[in-house]
Amino acid sequence: MSDQDLSPLHGRTVLVTGAATGIGPETARQLAERGATVLLHGRTAEEARAAADRLIATAGIDAARLHPVAADFTHLDEVKSLANQVVAQHPHLDVLVNNAGTAAPERHTVTTDGNEIAFQVNILAHYLLTCLLEPALTSDPGGRVVNVSSSLHRTANIQWNDPQRARRYSRLAAYAQSQLALTVFAADPRVTAVSVHPGVCDTALMPLYAHDGVTPAEGAAYVIRLCDPAVEIVNGAYYDRAERVAPAPAATEDRTIKRLNKLADLLVSRAA
Repeated sequence: MSDQDLSPLHGRTVLVTGAATGIGPETARQLAERGATVLLHGRTAEEARAAADRLIATAGIDAARLHPVAADFTHLDEVKSLANQVVAQHPHLDVLVNNAGTAAPERHTVTTDGNEIAFQVNILAHYLLTCLLEPALTSDPGGRVVNVSSSLHRTANIQWNDPQRARRYSRLAAYAQSQLALTVFAADPRVTAVSVHPGVCDTALMPLYAHDGVTPAEGAAYVIRLCDPAVEIVNGAYYDRAERVAPAPAATEDRTIKRLNKLADLLVSRAA
């Protein structure tokens, strides 16, 4: 690959959440190799630093291109601190990749903020982070948010009267609900955003889908493609790997978008 091929991402600043595990490290690596400055998020400062060190040691990434940042998404106050840090230190952010995710546990689990854990980590934390990063997210052409979603969003419905799944819980339904909500959020008119299902990847989330999958590098490539300013996007578009396809009908309904925003605003403000 020539320097010319790598040029579209050169000089751009990208925050990748969940960059220490799963397809996250590969997403960070491919972005940095293409000349981007990557804010590499981990749950702890030690985890983020270790992930950056691995990329420097094993992939030869220039350390100057990697900036470890940390926040535990099961604590919304840490998400707020992360956003404040990014806005202060990187006031021009070209791309936000909302990639961090967790499989819902077998037993119903609630965070200290009072939210079902998959709903908080997979959607509420990203909703809050995206909203708080608005001062830094560029409005220049090519600026965008990329939500790493899942084809399982098609199996979901949002339990508006019980989003925490306290009355009726199953891990698959809780996970799928969080992915539908993340896909709906991409259609929020306040942001320029898309969602992408990167395929079934060989990561900790794979047991939710199948017994084998593609490599994290292959999955990350579909995310990287949507970070490229040369790839034109339509707000709210959904991609299954490289192909733009229609998401679940609810994902683009104005009523659902407004309803999710109202719910998310309520739940994140409750943790203020």
